[in-house]
Amino acid sequence: MTVDKGYVDAPVPEGIDLAAEIRRLKKEKNAVVLAHYYQNGDIQDIADHVGDSLAMAQYAATLKDAKIIVVCGVHFMGETAKLLCPDKKVLIPDMNAGCSLADSCPPDAFEAFIKAHPGHTVVSYVNTSVGVKALTDIVVTSGNARKVIDSLPADEKIIFGPDRNLGNYINSRTGRSMLLWDGACHVHELFSAEKIAALKEAHPEAKVLVHPECKRALTLMADCVGSTAALLDYARKSDAKEFIVATESGILHEMRRLCPDKTFIPAPPSDSTCACNDCAFMKLITMEKLYNTLRYELPEIHIDPAIADSARRPIERMLSLS
Repeated sequence: MTVDKGYVDAPVPEGIDLAAEIRRLKKEKNAVVLAHYYQNGDIQDIADHVGDSLAMAQYAATLKDAKIIVVCGVHFMGETAKLLCPDKKVLIPDMNAGCSLADSCPPDAFEAFIKAHPGHTVVSYVNTSVGVKALTDIVVTSGNARKVIDSLPADEKIIFGPDRNLGNYINSRTGRSMLLWDGACHVHELFSAEKIAALKEAHPEAKVLVHPECKRALTLMADCVGSTAALLDYARKSDAKEFIVATESGILHEMRRLCPDKTFIPAPPSDSTCACNDCAFMKLITMEKLYNTLRYELPEIHIDPAIADSARRPIERMLSLS
């Protein structure tokens, strides 16, 4: 057994009931499994809590008795859980589950950007590395970004990073002129306004649901712009029966589970003939890897103590406003 590949490279016993074994290991080891809405459906079904980045952070902060937290999501989500639960063993089934948005904002380059624009409050999206969070005054998620920005004085100068699309959307809704870092999510950046328009023509009664990490052309077409949790809530409460969904396709699992009488159509990316848009990083987490992670309690998230406190403070500030 090794973790040289970023995950536990060990055989899974042939013929076992993975779901049953994962449940047994969770109980045996007093472990809690958190999963993001973008995970595969079988991972969401086995998790103790499923949510967006904000909900996962809020839930992690409440965990008092669990000894182990397994984060089925991407690496920064594991870091966030570790920052909020430093006394827990925090595991992630595959360390290779990164984030293109977080990667678009290296800490050293972001620090230079901040120094080049003194006098600004630094607001960072949760989709960032622990190194960027340590440079940040307050963290936001797509679910609370507008609320957090609205809580700051109207004349406050703000640096917002790393997602330019989310930053532009918040600027458009608040009248702010935040200084934006030029980063983006490769999944949300690739959605096609033309293909969504074609879907809308074919399904004229469908409501268009768009994540704010998408480009402005898409948010202008939307009936609802919001985080995965907000899009899910809109779909659940709406009288509409059809929805075109412009975010990572994993959310459709929960939408279809909660609204079995409604139809959810994944929006396609612009550069492909496929019918949906997946995050390859999210899909690295599998039932086999989750089983081995619980079995061997590896790989484990570690954070440099020298920056842990600095990275934790802006998350706690966000949670106090949420």
